[in-house]
Amino acid sequence: MTLPVALSGTDVIGQAKTGTGKTLGFGLPLLERVVVPADVEAGRATPEQLTDAPQALVVVPTRELCTQVTNDLLTAGKVRNVRVLAIYGGRAYEPQVEALKKGVDIIVGTPGRLLDLAGQKKLDLSHVKALVLDEADEMLDLGFLPDVEKIMNYLPAKRQTMLFSATMPGAVIGLARRYMTQPTHIRAVSEDGEGATVANTTQHVFRAHNMDKPELVSRILQAEGRGLAMIFCRTKRTAADIAEQLEKRGFASGAVHGDLGQGAREQALRAFRNGKVDVLVCTDVAARGIDVEGVTHVINYQTPEDEKTFLHRVGRTGRAGNKGIAVTLVDWDDIPRWQLINKALELDFHDPVETYSTSPHLFEQMNIPAGTKGILPRAERTRAGLKAENLEDLGETGGRGGRGGRGPAAPAAAAVVEDRPDRTRTPRQRRRTRSGSELGSETAALPVTPVTEAPEAPEAPAADEARKPRRRRTRVSAGAAAAAAVADSAVVEAVVAEAPAAVVAPVVVPAQAPVAEEAPAKPKRTRTRKAAVAEAVVAPAPVAVAEEAPVQPRRVRTRKVVETAPEPDFQMAPPVEPVKARRTRTRKVAEAAPVVAEAAAVAEEAPAKPKRTRTRKVAAAPEA
Repeated sequence: MTLPVALSGTDVIGQAKTGTGKTLGFGLPLLERVVVPADVEAGRATPEQLTDAPQALVVVPTRELCTQVTNDLLTAGKVRNVRVLAIYGGRAYEPQVEALKKGVDIIVGTPGRLLDLAGQKKLDLSHVKALVLDEADEMLDLGFLPDVEKIMNYLPAKRQTMLFSATMPGAVIGLARRYMTQPTHIRAVSEDGEGATVANTTQHVFRAHNMDKPELVSRILQAEGRGLAMIFCRTKRTAADIAEQLEKRGFASGAVHGDLGQGAREQALRAFRNGKVDVLVCTDVAARGIDVEGVTHVINYQTPEDEKTFLHRVGRTGRAGNKGIAVTLVDWDDIPRWQLINKALELDFHDPVETYSTSPHLFEQMNIPAGTKGILPRAERTRAGLKAENLEDLGETGGRGGRGGRGPAAPAAAAVVEDRPDRTRTPRQRRRTRSGSELGSETAALPVTPVTEAPEAPEAPAADEARKPRRRRTRVSAGAAAAAAVADSAVVEAVVAEAPAAVVAPVVVPAQAPVAEEAPAKPKRTRTRKAAVAEAVVAPAPVAVAEEAPVQPRRVRTRKVVETAPEPDFQMAPPVEPVKARRTRTRKVAEAAPVVAEAAAVAEEAPAKPKRTRTRKVAAAPEA
């Protein structure tokens, strides 16, 4: 029904059920409209009409659908050698830019990457003759509509526009007419009637508990005659969790959701098409347009958001005349949502039957062998699994590709590190010093002077040198300091042992204890880190100075205050006499008594007025 209208160049709004061939409904007219070298050779076109810029554009909502439509158009246009390119995110820019430079006839892409390349002037859309919005109701949704409008601004005003989808609400059709010129609305109705779902798909709806769903699904997957199966979840976390649980139960499962890298998503879908994986757990990202042969079961693990999503999910089975089974598991919380979907699609499952993994009617309706458990027997685990499919390195650009898409790039990076040439320059050798000499030679560098020269104090200049910043910079660690102290003590013991008793006697400093009590050591004295010999030699000089030095005023003042401070005696405080309010009142009343008597006498003679009511209160005061 679509081909004659689309080939004439008229705008088309096409609506048909899932699995009825909408891709070729718009793909064949596109392949006929583009001008290729074969048309010039056959005389149907002139050489001036040839161009390397794209002549047709197909915009799709998901990356998986983009690759599928591209492969279908390449297969259909192989005879005419039509160049078709897929442009979508999650892959490297460079291969797509190189393909655009070589020349492209038809582009299939997602809105985000198309806008990126068009904004960078690397994609020329000025020669596009036909625009197709696949899954038009999704493309004209609030999420995609701004991007679609920007893409249309890059296109020429005179073009053919075609919209195709299985669900086409009236509001979307009204919106689409803004971008079209006298479109023809074609709605294909099959011979089985006006039902929204395909008649070849058998519907089953069960009310299941969330904690029993994994076991229930595992038993449904062991039904007789089951081929490939797709399980749809509402959230990405649930999809990843169910895929992992099924893999532990022995099923060859894969996952497709937005948190995976593009390489991992394509790996799972490719393994599913090749039969290495027979269970694909996915979100609604794979609910639209995905066509895989041999899908016999579709399981809605969670209730879809609306009837449109339900139709697209269920439409993954029962395609192209084949039969399929659709199972929907409705939780107790999702009963109101399911009843709205049931009413909109005119189904007969208003109150789903309460079902558990051990319910007899589940085994009977789903044709599950008796005694089946939730774990796949080892004898039936014949699939190769997801790991048997190669994971391509797509040069992903997003930050979420680390889970799967960037996997092969890691060994290459490691190889680069391993192949790094050896270092040719010798590394710098750092030496640790103490007082200008290396740590290994502390004992050799210590100045050992005879003890007989102690009264002359020849080491006073050395004490001044120790205060210089240069000496303070070379501070050693605690371990080196301890080693130096041990070495210094050994030198002192050796010197004392060799010297006579008469000479050693003046060296002993017994007066240091009273010095510490009278005058505290100044902070500057602690900087002079010298050997034990130097301390023994210099010690007598500070002793005489410390005895003559006056006592610091701060220390004397603090001690006097502490000694003379009297202890507080709380009993000596004078008692406070309380002020009585009544006495002041009685004094005032007593002083005002003659005045009150005179006012009372005047009140008896004069007539009472409202203002004189005050005399009653005053007269009562003396009685009180």
